[in-house]
Amino acid sequence: MMRVIPTFLTPSGQNPARNLALCCLLAVGLGGCADGLADRDPLEPLNRDIHAFNLAVDQFALRPVASSTTGNGEVAARLSDFAGNLGKPADVVNNVLQLRLVKASENVLRFGVNTIFGLGGLFDVASAAGMPENDTDFGETLHVWGIGEGAYLEVPFMGPSTTRDFAGTLIDMAIDPLNQLNRDQVRGAAAAKLAARVADRGRYSEMVDSILYESADSYAQARLLYLQNRRHQLGQDSGEDDFVDPYEDPYAE
Repeated sequence: MMRVIPTFLTPSGQNPARNLALCCLLAVGLGGCADGLADRDPLEPLNRDIHAFNLAVDQFALRPVASSTTGNGEVAARLSDFAGNLGKPADVVNNVLQLRLVKASENVLRFGVNTIFGLGGLFDVASAAGMPENDTDFGETLHVWGIGEGAYLEVPFMGPSTTRDFAGTLIDMAIDPLNQLNRDQVRGAAAAKLAARVADRGRYSEMVDSILYESADSYAQARLLYLQNRRHQLGQDSGEDDFVDPYEDPYAE
């Protein structure tokens, strides 16, 4: 599940501020081009083909490997906590871009606590101490900036997304402060995140299997659940003017 980053988004020797500016312009452009498409699925034929590919990858590769981790929930939990801690520096960057400086400070403190007292993040000491997580991403940053979610999009090896969230994912990979580490450390962090995703597939196998293998239409089910959860996460079901009922299929005729 390695993600390909465009060459011009890589941090090798370039000015970080310039990279960030280019990334922001790219993300705003990609998200803005897709505004107004949230009420339909114009890419459905392509999305369904990619969904079939992802389903085959899960059935013949990811699911068998992940099933081997279900017998040791502690290992899976440690991998998940470690990967979550590795994502905190990027969360801080996005908190700042969203002008949520209190949350940025909380995430800095959380990263420090888990890194120092949680053995590099293997144990989530911060949550045990009652510290908030404040998870975020560049897709949420674009939402805060007023960029619409765009069209629904299924991405190879990654699964459900939207044009806005996929642009945000690419930018997150580019602006992650961990990219400033040496090449071996960056590869190690990427491997840890990949291992955590595989472990999570094993931890939540019953739920994932019910969506992918027990639904009458796994594509429509995955699409609906993703949009429900994402809109809820972004607070779009909190009585705002742009309220969208997360339990109503936006693509129903």
